[in-house]
Amino acid sequence: MDSKTIVSETIANYEQFVNPAIARLFRFMGLATVEYRAEGYLIEDIDGHQYIDCLGGYGVFSLGHRHPKVVESVKRQLDRMPLSGKVLFNQTMGELAAVLSEITPGNLQYSFLVNSGTEAVEGALKLARLHTGREEFVSTVNAFHGKTFGALSATGRDLFCDPFRPLLDGFRHVPYGDIHAMEETMNERVAAVIVEPIQGEGGIVVPPEGYLAAVRSLCDQYGSLLICDEVQTGLGRTGKMFAVEHFNVVPDIMTLAKALGGGVMPVGAFIARPAVWDKYIVSPFLHTSTFGGNPLACAAALAAVRVIQEEDLPGQAAATGKYFVSCLEQVRKAYPDVIEEVRGRGLMIGIALTKEGAGGVMMSELITRGVLVAYTLNNPKVIRLEPPLTIPVVAVDQIVHAIGESAQIAHSMIDDL
Repeated sequence: MDSKTIVSETIANYEQFVNPAIARLFRFMGLATVEYRAEGYLIEDIDGHQYIDCLGGYGVFSLGHRHPKVVESVKRQLDRMPLSGKVLFNQTMGELAAVLSEITPGNLQYSFLVNSGTEAVEGALKLARLHTGREEFVSTVNAFHGKTFGALSATGRDLFCDPFRPLLDGFRHVPYGDIHAMEETMNERVAAVIVEPIQGEGGIVVPPEGYLAAVRSLCDQYGSLLICDEVQTGLGRTGKMFAVEHFNVVPDIMTLAKALGGGVMPVGAFIARPAVWDKYIVSPFLHTSTFGGNPLACAAALAAVRVIQEEDLPGQAAATGKYFVSCLEQVRKAYPDVIEEVRGRGLMIGIALTKEGAGGVMMSELITRGVLVAYTLNNPKVIRLEPPLTIPVVAVDQIVHAIGESAQIAHSMIDDL
């Protein structure tokens, strides 16, 4: 079958069996092609056209696509035992839980392995209610914690929440970074505060100095737990192994996913301090998962963590990110009517635009120039840049050049946007 036929049939399948709105959107953005293979920081379509992956699967591809050590580990496990029989001990799950205890901050010790970020958040919320016996939670405006009912209740954007109300009771949202609003909301009925150390879908928002530490103190004052959602920020993305390390804070529960699977397998986890795990020790089957912690996913995660450590990917992210932001600042200065701010940590970078309409123009122009990006889900005025942490400087220069040209196009249209 030739590539033209494959593309045509794939789009038809989307229109008839997936979602016609997605098909229209992809076509509108100039993405009427089919991804075919990928390696490192490049994605190639079925016709051989290459794109720099500056979206990185929303943070999944921190190691790049098909990192050889992760692929090799998964192939070995596939030949031995892909899924767990669930009755005997699972070696790879035990090893991964031990490694997570070693690399996470403070005394985070016990892990429950799942398949995604939203599952990790669901588990963390359940654990907080179980341990504290309380029913209320505090989250933040524009937070993103997932789209299952519990995680969606913690998510802070009405666009995603309103169609499914009533959600779970007891969730309140305060402005992110506003410690006074958090102080006014906290009380002895709060089971936990759930917060992203750096907001991802909210627009790559770095909190004010001292904010996370102050939230930690409030939780201690009221006997509430602190859940830090590191699904997008964790495992080197921000220039530290975990974003909480920028703020010298240790949460009671941490959630992980995305990069944990090394860009090869879906896997997530929630990790907690020993005292918080007490009820699960008494009743270990209160929370279970058929596929969570399967040997194939754990083999990928173990290899991914080794690569992150051996190649010092947090260090690479910090250095490359600093260079990237400095270059983007020059573009911002050249087109201040288009770009309002460049912000972020490491290789979690947001380009905040002056007008929402500029986002569509710039994304379309960047795709035309072979650079894949997207805006943040809770803030369409922010284009996110989350390339693989292994991306070379020469590719960063190509991206910056494409962003500059795209900003110039948006500048010429700014009055009509």
